[in-house]
Amino acid sequence: MTQIFTDSGAMVPVTVIAAGQCTVVQKRTGERDGYEAVQLGYEEVAEKRLSAAELGHCKAAGVAPARILQEVRLDEPSEMEVGDQVTVSLFSAGDKVKVTGRAKGRGFQGVIKRHNFSGGPKTHGSHFHRAPGSIGASAYPARVQKGQKLPGQMGNHKVTTSNLEIVEVDAEENLLLIRGAVPGGRNGLVRITRA
Repeated sequence: MTQIFTDSGAMVPVTVIAAGQCTVVQKRTGERDGYEAVQLGYEEVAEKRLSAAELGHCKAAGVAPARILQEVRLDEPSEMEVGDQVTVSLFSAGDKVKVTGRAKGRGFQGVIKRHNFSGGPKTHGSHFHRAPGSIGASAYPARVQKGQKLPGQMGNHKVTTSNLEIVEVDAEENLLLIRGAVPGGRNGLVRITRA
């Protein structure tokens, strides 16, 4: 993240995303597959980094091996063909987009950090500080109900942030400047679609 200044002098927090060229690796049509979509390949990689199946898939399409393959559903048939390049020129300043990424993994966390529990008294020998407290009844139903807020794995799940505004598009460097924060850590992979 960084910040830029508008002509009026207002400071705008932005996230700079390197949205490199994506290559159309496969095209799905309503007649053959039952739905419209294109499969995009991102980030060229050495052949030895892919499995034989992934490498054969890229070679059959006649495109360079790609580290990431992602299918994007379309509402209507597209004029794009296999081998075409998808760049940031699809977007313009002022467009609203939604960004999907993986949240930062925080490991195994307790209920205070994970679920914002308030915790117990710190003094007077309470012996109850950061524990979850009572989690159910005794004789009936004699088990812990599903869905209880308990300690466990936190983060490392898919998150989508909607209605983010594109502030600037740099077509030469394939950069998008999006107002505000997007999910995930530095150098994480994100998917940008129109809101």
